[in-house]
Amino acid sequence: MSTTVSAERKAILATLRGFCDAEIRPHALRWDEKQEFPREVFRKLGELGFLGVLFPEEFGGAGLCYMDYAAIVEEVASADGSVALALAAHNSLGSNHLYQFGSDAQKRKYLPRLASGEWMAAWGLTEAEAGSDAGGTKTTAVRDGQHWVLNGSKNFITNASVAGLAVLMAVTDRAAGRHGISAFLVELSTPGIRVGKKENKLGMRASDTCTLVMEDCRIPAGNLIGAEGQGFVQAMKVLDGGRISIAALSVGIARGAYEAALAYSRQRRQFERPICEFQAIQFYLAEMATDIDAARLLTERAAAAKDRGEGTTLYSAQAKLHASETAVRVSERAVQIHGGYGYTKDFPVERFWRDSKLCTIGEGTSEIQKLVIAKSLLG
Repeated sequence: MSTTVSAERKAILATLRGFCDAEIRPHALRWDEKQEFPREVFRKLGELGFLGVLFPEEFGGAGLCYMDYAAIVEEVASADGSVALALAAHNSLGSNHLYQFGSDAQKRKYLPRLASGEWMAAWGLTEAEAGSDAGGTKTTAVRDGQHWVLNGSKNFITNASVAGLAVLMAVTDRAAGRHGISAFLVELSTPGIRVGKKENKLGMRASDTCTLVMEDCRIPAGNLIGAEGQGFVQAMKVLDGGRISIAALSVGIARGAYEAALAYSRQRRQFERPICEFQAIQFYLAEMATDIDAARLLTERAAAAKDRGEGTTLYSAQAKLHASETAVRVSERAVQIHGGYGYTKDFPVERFWRDSKLCTIGEGTSEIQKLVIAKSLLG
């Protein structure tokens, strides 16, 4: 794996960094406190090409690779984890499921609207009794002539109340177990689907997270993605890429916390000198920087394998596990370096700390990642 950054990626990241400095970083605290989803920011991100990162220009996308995508998610997360989370769910879950497994007609109908920012995408696998056990899906889809009728609910759905389109998993053949779960495209203006509870979260508070409820929701038969019964298999493949997103998101949060702590340590004076001159603080900074670099390298390894078309289950799980735990550890150290000020909202490290915890839970907990890794190692 090469760590060389192309001139194109440098230019993309320079543009994105300027956008984050002007449009995201100054407003992140206000969005967090109000639990406000910054819809206008996403319209602008769409205009810049950051909402169709992974699919080609013929579908309105930017045609970039996973290495580029991971760097983009990291950059946004270093400014605001909430915006990065919504960006990741849109690109690598909802839109990417459609791009990977949808028909040409489905892609041509929906991907340009998603890439432009006209619509956001959501992705629904998790349910009240189907979290780590995703195969425990209860939502059903029953064929009725030229329609499918969906009933059930999906929990903890990112972008649920702001999206125009969702990819939802539902049981079409209960007797077939996991091989009886199918994937469907559902326009969220369709009668019979509604937004339920909005979650009041510890962190990532500007990212929209709600329940979706389906009550006799009728969708066209053509909205089935791929073959009937392939939804669970599709979802697991999508999650392999999604975990690269969360790893990159984690690296960005850790980097944002580290950069804030480094700057603060140079400015804050105690005992008549900057606290960065004390060995305890230097050791913290050294450990933080090393952990972040290690997490980024694991993430880049997974992204590079994805770009080569290789299986990434092991690499994605390792990157997600290490990077998410690093984000929690580094952001906590950043709070500690800030001392009492780190416990206030006057400095961004308390928000990074709160945001970091979701990274060890979403798209597969740390414990699930360890199971995935062990299974890969043991065959």
